[in-house]
Amino acid sequence: MEAGIVGLPNVGKSTLFNALTCSTAAQSANYPFCTIEPNEGIVSVPDERLTRITKYIPPQKVVPAALKLVDIAGIVKGASEGEGLGNKFLSHIREVDAIMQVVRCFVDDDITHVGGGVNPLSDIETIETELMLADMQTLENSLPKAQRSAKSGDKEAKLRAAVMEKCSEWVNSGKPLRVAEFSEEEKKVVRAIGLMTAKPVLFVANVSEDDLDGKGDLVMDVRRYATEHGASVVPICAKLEAELAELDEADRSDMLQSVGLTEPGLGPLARATYKTLGLQSYFTAGEKEVRAWTIPVGATAPQAAGVIHSDFERGFIRCEVYTLEDLEAYKSEKDIRAAGKLRVEGKTYVMQDGDICHFLFNV
Repeated sequence: MEAGIVGLPNVGKSTLFNALTCSTAAQSANYPFCTIEPNEGIVSVPDERLTRITKYIPPQKVVPAALKLVDIAGIVKGASEGEGLGNKFLSHIREVDAIMQVVRCFVDDDITHVGGGVNPLSDIETIETELMLADMQTLENSLPKAQRSAKSGDKEAKLRAAVMEKCSEWVNSGKPLRVAEFSEEEKKVVRAIGLMTAKPVLFVANVSEDDLDGKGDLVMDVRRYATEHGASVVPICAKLEAELAELDEADRSDMLQSVGLTEPGLGPLARATYKTLGLQSYFTAGEKEVRAWTIPVGATAPQAAGVIHSDFERGFIRCEVYTLEDLEAYKSEKDIRAAGKLRVEGKTYVMQDGDICHFLFNV
């Protein structure tokens, strides 16, 4: 799964990206188009449950879940018409699964704002407008061909044309596609077309060091907007995260404690991104490794097994499941089994967040 970090120029998104990915790249200059090709980074998703599992099942290695972040160059007003190399930047957004929009919620006279002043709601509106205009263009260019193909009577062609007509009507009414209702079949078509306003959005409020909790007026404006549009907000101070990224673990802990935080911003951001994408984790645990696996909420046991290897899904027989709470209560898998707490689940079992599993399969 990929999340694309977007925002207007000079809102701090590249600073945040470099900090989250512990990038050694030089900090971006105070210039709107300093990043033409997107930077990509893989970040581990912090999960304290891994530490709790390894207390009772010591492995040779621990493998956390991973999230791919893509730093996309700053979008400006008129991007959908090519302003600021906008068409190239917008094409990168089509490829990600979710949009992580960094919104500037701090005031600093030394950092220029392209809009002339700090106004997070105006920034959000600019991005949303450009994505909507780009979707309009995509549909306007593609719909006639889809309608001609539908006349052949082919079922898939008719569905594609019908979905595109529905999408065109929706965006032309000024509403993003993420709030439209689609069947599962229709959602597949929307994803294949690459419509950007259909992607889930997470707002990242880049705050100052004196508003780390995100309670200031600028952030509260973003929170109200997000609530009205079914999105979430994570306040993060990109400047602080950049400083933390340069410290060793001991100094990082001291600095976090000094500012009243318990963890770097990656933790809450990764968890919020998971929620935005509709994802959850399950675990496998043994002497060789303890690993977190990423699956969609609602995935069945065979589908979860398929994340490890396609053969596991194809030849799925059953899975043995227990909880972290069971492990902490009985101290070992052997004692969990002896206590009758090891559940045996079949093909229809819907995975729960935090399940610890063994899959049995035959190919």
